Parts: sequence; structure tokens; C-alpha cells
Amino acid sequence: MHSTIKIAPSLLAADFCRLDREIESVEAAGADLLHVDVMDGHFVPNITIGPFIVEAIKRIATLPLDVHLMIAEPARYVETFIDAGANSIDFHIEVAPEPAALIETIRGHGLKAGIVISPDTPVEAIIGALDAADQVTVMTVYPGFGGQELIPECVEKARRIAHVAPNVDLLVDGGINAATIPTAAAAGANVFVAGSAIFGKENRSEAINCLRRLAQEAHERRTQHSRRR
Repeated sequence: MHSTIKIAPSLLAADFCRLDREIESVEAAGADLLHVDVMDGHFVPNITIGPFIVEAIKRIATLPLDVHLMIAEPARYVETFIDAGANSIDFHIEVAPEPAALIETIRGHGLKAGIVISPDTPVEAIIGALDAADQVTVMTVYPGFGGQELIPECVEKARRIAHVAPNVDLLVDGGINAATIPTAAAAGANVFVAGSAIFGKENRSEAINCLRRLAQEAHERRTQHSRRR
């Protein structure tokens, strides 16, 4: 089981009028990576940013960029986002008929490759791709908009994935805050994407440290419980 807790501020919740200062603030506050949501208005009912903005973010950021492609044709655009400066790319299993080939493309460029599962998609849909992936993201809200509440049933998916793929980084994305992160961490997640729980706070360092502490405590309890069994 992964024991390294990582906090990934979601730039979707940042103030884009001052994006450079927003990025600097969470980097200084102790974030581990930056999560970048790309939405195309087709796979999800919202449009956010494209490769040019990812390229601009790369010029500002010092932390790795985890680019989450919420787009209908990830295979068509993945190399564009690789060129834009992504360090890891996550694509949805629902729009990837050949996930192994897409993972190979991403990893062939030296990036981490991740698969994402939406709330209505069964865990069985990703089982065949788990061995090839570097990370798996469980969407704990319906993809497309920030500020949603975590769907409790999705946490059980994270628990199942952690059981069958304990050596893969397991991300949870959606509704993560101080109240929900212990449950997600207890299920086995070790990377936590958080938007308003970080960018909505005046003291970002305090917010990140709080999330990390709560996740770590839940992980330790999970480990102790596993050892007793």
C-alpha cells in the first residue's frame, strides 16, 4: 500500500485573473503537484482550458502538472498536452477503447499515465488496464464542475481498486475537504485532488497541512488495522 500522501490543488478553483500568484501561493504552502482539469464541452458539459494555457502554467509552475483530460477524444490530443508540458496525463476509461495503447504513448514520452473512472462506471471497466497504469483516479463527483459534494458510494470503488492494485498511486477527485479526506484515505487513496478546500482558504499552508495530517492519520489507522488482521 502506498504510504506517501500527496496533496494536489485543483487549479479549476483558482482565481485565473491572478493565476501566477495562485500557483506560487500553493507551491509555497507545501502542495505536492498541481492538478489541471481540461474539459471540452463534449465528454463533460463544461469547457475549461486547452494546451496553450497548460503551456503557460508550465512556465510558472515548479511542481509537476497532473493533467486530467475530460475530453471525448483523448488519443487525438494526448501528444499536444505532452508537448505543452504535462508531467502526468489522466484519461477517462469511458472514452478510451484501447487504454493500453494510450498508456504506452504517454509513458513512451517519459510521463506518468493514469486512468480515470467516473461515478457510474463499474470498477471492472478498468481492471484490464491497472497493471499498465502508473495511477488511477476515482471521480468522487460527476466530472465537469467544481464545488460538488463527494458521492459516498464512489469511496467503495477506491477501496476495491486499492485492494487489487496496492502499488498504484490512487487519486480521489471531487468533494475532498477536511470532512471527507479521512474516509477517502481510509479506503486506500494516497493522492487527494482538492479545489475550494485549498483555494477557498485564506491560509493555504494551513489548509494543505490540515488535509495532509488528516489523510496520514487515516492511513496509519488503516495500516494498523491491516496488521491486526
